[in-house]
Amino acid sequence: MISEFDEKNYLSKMDKSIQSLKKDISTLRTGRANTNMLDTIKVDVYGQLMPIDQLATISVPEARLVSIQVWDKSNTNLIESAIQKSELGINPQIDGQIIRLRIPDLTEERRNDLIKILKNKNISEDESKNFEKAIQKITDTNIENIEKILADKEKEISQI
Repeated sequence: MISEFDEKNYLSKMDKSIQSLKKDISTLRTGRANTNMLDTIKVDVYGQLMPIDQLATISVPEARLVSIQVWDKSNTNLIESAIQKSELGINPQIDGQIIRLRIPDLTEERRNDLIKILKNKNISEDESKNFEKAIQKITDTNIENIEKILADKEKEISQI
């Protein structure tokens, strides 16, 4: 039984958490064109939900424009509909198989809303403490179980 602290493992897990956070906040519309803002939008095609980047080429030809070159023309209206239903708040413009998203300037109100979203706590302090207590109780119970298993094994080894 190894009781060493694996620092690399924990650093790797924390790094993955940071990368996940960066990916999540990159989907927020900030007033500049960004292909990541489409990452959370799924399109119902071919009997399943698919991300737009699996149905089209996404590019940023200008600072305030996202261009979506749809590969299959029959998917153009489906992608447009998915974008309209999303929380982006942008109306797509269709030109054949190309969908253009013009990114409007952010208003002061929208900037404040985005900052609130970034700082939003999903749970209250009381909920956090309750969750912490519940997790601690589960941990304590499992520690007791492990100690019993080890004691039983020690007894078994001693009898042989």
